[in-house]
Amino acid sequence: MDPVERPEWTPHGAGTEFASFVSPGVAGAAAYSQAPVATHKPPGPEQLAEGILQGNRALLARAITLVESNAPKHRAQADELLRLVTPRSGGSIRIGISGPPGVGKSTFIDAWGCKLVEWGHKVAVLAVDPSSSLNRGSILGDKTRMEALVRLENAFIRPSPSGGALGGVARKTRETMFLCEAAGFDIVLVETVGVGQSETSVRSMTDLFLLLQLAGSGDDLQGIKKGIMEIADLIAITKADGDNRQRAGLARATLHSAVLGLQSYTKGWKTPVLTCSSVNGDGLESIWNEIRAFQDHTRSNGVFAARRAEQTREWVWSMAQESLLDAFNRSPRIAETWERTQSALAGGEISAPQALAAVLSAFRYPDDTP
Repeated sequence: MDPVERPEWTPHGAGTEFASFVSPGVAGAAAYSQAPVATHKPPGPEQLAEGILQGNRALLARAITLVESNAPKHRAQADELLRLVTPRSGGSIRIGISGPPGVGKSTFIDAWGCKLVEWGHKVAVLAVDPSSSLNRGSILGDKTRMEALVRLENAFIRPSPSGGALGGVARKTRETMFLCEAAGFDIVLVETVGVGQSETSVRSMTDLFLLLQLAGSGDDLQGIKKGIMEIADLIAITKADGDNRQRAGLARATLHSAVLGLQSYTKGWKTPVLTCSSVNGDGLESIWNEIRAFQDHTRSNGVFAARRAEQTREWVWSMAQESLLDAFNRSPRIAETWERTQSALAGGEISAPQALAAVLSAFRYPDDTP
């Protein structure tokens, strides 16, 4: 028998009680050739579109990743994918959901979404998470807070970073909605980053805007102001259960009075104010009944079709702005001009408007884009 080899770090004088030893290797092991690792080519636009139309959730997720990509090499593929699925999109009701911090947006969507699936609908949730202003990172934790909804076969939850985009939505929320609609989801919920007087971009890309409010925290006083309140089609006071039920009722009355003094955003529609509870389910069905009534109202008076047309126009202008800004930031000519201009600007030789004029005069779209 070959003598047992000891590791080089064995203590001096160690006896048989030191159990560590080195097993002999296999002779000629280095001669074995390792088989090449198989690589899989990522699916192209045609394969992604086919999977989406068949309801393949994995390919839907990959398609969303493609359209969210900032890489120039992915842009043409994303455009082709959207072209392929557009004829099958547009069949959902698009609902924007916003509210102040702590109002329970994710908890509400979890409970309400489960009810919608129970009533026979397919629900897609696009949850927008704020991005760090320092490193652009996002936690993307909304999916973990929707524990019940995420388990349902007819529900799809996609958290996305805001990426610095203003208005409470992500840069590619419109494109993601189109993909979800093509996959057969008839209700698309867009949960915004938060709420503010300027976070209203979700209004321009949805059919109905649902505003969630808290009772007893001072947020109900915002009803006296305009801003985001005047663009809401439906207002729901959350957490109307237990000891908070009475406060919710008082908040509802306050907001209802405030809404009466505002001009309605949707022609011929008076914004209802309801109360609901994500814990016991009270009021969730009433919210859906109001939304169905809103659908009937807007379809009958032509507002729904006009709003969809406006959404498409807004999408075109949004893409134009994004394309121009991207080309501007990537332009070598702009980079060179700015490098020369900065020193003159810092030294006080030229003014800020003069520096701007120099930079803009160097921009040629699309001649100098990489």
